[in-house]
Amino acid sequence: MKQNYSVEDLQYLMAQLRNPDGGCPWDLKQSFATIVPSTIEEAYEVAEAIEQEDFEHLHEELGDLLFQVIFYAQLGREEGHFDFTRVVDTLVRKLVRRHPHVFPSGELYGENATAEIDEQQVKANWEAIKAAERQEKGEGGTLDGVATGLPALTRAAKLQKRASQVGFDWPEIDGVLGKVEEELRELREAIASGDREHTSEELGDLLFSCVNVARHLRQDPESALRKSNRKFEQRFGAVEAALRARDLQPTDVSLEELDRLWDAAKSAGSDPAEA
Repeated sequence: MKQNYSVEDLQYLMAQLRNPDGGCPWDLKQSFATIVPSTIEEAYEVAEAIEQEDFEHLHEELGDLLFQVIFYAQLGREEGHFDFTRVVDTLVRKLVRRHPHVFPSGELYGENATAEIDEQQVKANWEAIKAAERQEKGEGGTLDGVATGLPALTRAAKLQKRASQVGFDWPEIDGVLGKVEEELRELREAIASGDREHTSEELGDLLFSCVNVARHLRQDPESALRKSNRKFEQRFGAVEAALRARDLQPTDVSLEELDRLWDAAKSAGSDPAEA
């Protein structure tokens, strides 16, 4: 058995899984559309491993994500759209083009860069090059090309970032926080009116403003919310553990008791089961 398999081995494996003569029935049934949910799931599992600093398993999660790319490349080859070589070639050319400060000749193995450039200049150049690429694709609008399939929080942040690049932004975070307070007031008014459609609209505006706060704080809203989700799970799990120690379920006690156990779970170093 080989000690270390290569990307070429992975491509061969994928081709065998998709081989009509002896391949895997499940893999043979798949299409571009059917494996999209798996791709999204694998990407989030990579993010979770990084956020939890689970580096022992990160390489495995990255492999699962790479397999998605290999799968798409195999489908592309079978249907005559593209193959893995073209995927890599397109990627390398794009990255060389977007890093002229590293590859001034426009070639991967051309002359080395000599001019110094700071991070802000790199970001400015990157966005300018991407904007030019969008224009070449016929995407002339500032917000064109922001994928609609992105998670809503991530897409909101990208839309806001694009708008800020042409000067449409709050100069200071105080203005953003003020907008959150304004949207919260409007949500309260919509709730009081009993108009569900208007309430939904105002709720969306409030969430959009909260994303703007995250962007100004240089925080990823999706990551921040995932952390809060995990924190809620841990604390609520502690509440349930405390109740199980008394042979109880959450539905067996009052809201006041649940709140008491929740506060105990929040207290650093405390054991809710002893509360």
